Amino acid sequence: MSGPRNDRRVRPLRTPRLAFMLLLASYGCGGGGGSTSAVSGAVPAPFSTQVSASAPKIAHVVVVIQENRSVDNLFGGFPGADTVSVAPTRTGSTVALRPVRLEDGADVEHSHAFFLRQYDHGKLDGFDITAASTFTGAGAAPTDGLAYVPADETKPIRDLAQQFTFGDRMFQSNSGPSFPAHLYLIAGTSQSVDENPAASVWGCDGPPSVLVDRLADNDPGAVDDPAAPETPMLQSPISPCLDPPTLADLLDAHNVSWAYYAPQIATKTGDIWSAYGAVKHIRYGGDWSHVVSPETAILDDIKANRLPQVSYVVPNFRKSDHAGMTDGSGPDWVAAIANTLGASPYWKDTVLVVTWDDWGGWYDHVKPPHRDSMGMGFRVPLIVASPYARSGYVSHTTYEFGSILRFIEDTYGLGTLGGTDMTSHSIADVLDLNAAPRAYTAVAAHRRSAESFRHAQPGDVGPPPDD
Repeated sequence: MSGPRNDRRVRPLRTPRLAFMLLLASYGCGGGGGSTSAVSGAVPAPFSTQVSASAPKIAHVVVVIQENRSVDNLFGGFPGADTVSVAPTRTGSTVALRPVRLEDGADVEHSHAFFLRQYDHGKLDGFDITAASTFTGAGAAPTDGLAYVPADETKPIRDLAQQFTFGDRMFQSNSGPSFPAHLYLIAGTSQSVDENPAASVWGCDGPPSVLVDRLADNDPGAVDDPAAPETPMLQSPISPCLDPPTLADLLDAHNVSWAYYAPQIATKTGDIWSAYGAVKHIRYGGDWSHVVSPETAILDDIKANRLPQVSYVVPNFRKSDHAGMTDGSGPDWVAAIANTLGASPYWKDTVLVVTWDDWGGWYDHVKPPHRDSMGMGFRVPLIVASPYARSGYVSHTTYEFGSILRFIEDTYGLGTLGGTDMTSHSIADVLDLNAAPRAYTAVAAHRRSAESFRHAQPGDVGPPPDD
């Protein structure tokens, strides 16, 4: 099959309810990716009491997923947020985080195995130790993660966060790199997969010989016990072409329109950034028409009044914020989406969610809660923009990727996938649906305008990443 295509119809293709229920029944909820055990503290109360209030007011949800940044790295010093400018080392000393421009940082290792070393049984002092893995990008050393991005490099997203809500307790659901992270963002599980496939193309389009590591059921995860291993316990590797129930299936079953905007990599079938390309029944089924390329098509669809009810947007490499690959245009890309939405009729009933898929190896000082062997991982930034989002607000509520899924599920009355969406606290608590909707104030671009993204040439994709 060809790679993602731009299907302008963006209409729901319904999965038969019986088939979906059988698929859901086959979904394992055991350790390493589908656990329904609660994080410490009470499981959040059901959101059903708010559904009737939110349904008339929230009709569109747009989820923008950027790449590889921690809170301390990308939003250091953000007003009201819990950030620091120094980090501990394993020698017992502390070092100051140094400023590194967004486009200048090296690609620091951020595998699941290396997360365990950085976490160091809860001491978070392993960001200065020697890497033994080839995962670290060319020319990168582990100490390169002891850095922050100067505020003037990220002004568009800082302005957006200050106008609306910033979350400083969003933890990635997995403690590892992008492939499992993106699965959690659409499925609430990675089915125990903890690393990236060893191929330039991921998922069902990768070479048949390529497998991917997964955690053993008895792996203890990143626990604080000094006796816990710093090397993950693995099961036999499996194909990266998985088949969990996904948010798309729930949306289809309830006739909610959706699209997954993703770049198409020239000369390759499949796409590293298309998480649905790793879901067999989506990749080889009718729903593949909902994967829309290029990702900049969302700007055209907003302007042409054809935005679906639920949209996910992933960037190409240059605007991804991914160290070693970005050209620094990521904040402008986010601003382009926000500004285009804010100037459209959609603004009055939209929630825009912006997050980053993993921490990218960058230092973060907040110890993640322990949920299961897969996570949670380190903090990643969260921005929620909406006419009903609290203004100038910093949320300290613990969220993870399942919080986004839960919000979408509850907003549209979809039920649950049975993964991290069941145990996560919905991001709905940053919205005041009883307030009068607020107008949007456009944020100034730093380098690139929305029009420059809309008219970018197909070759404007950058080099393929290692993760």
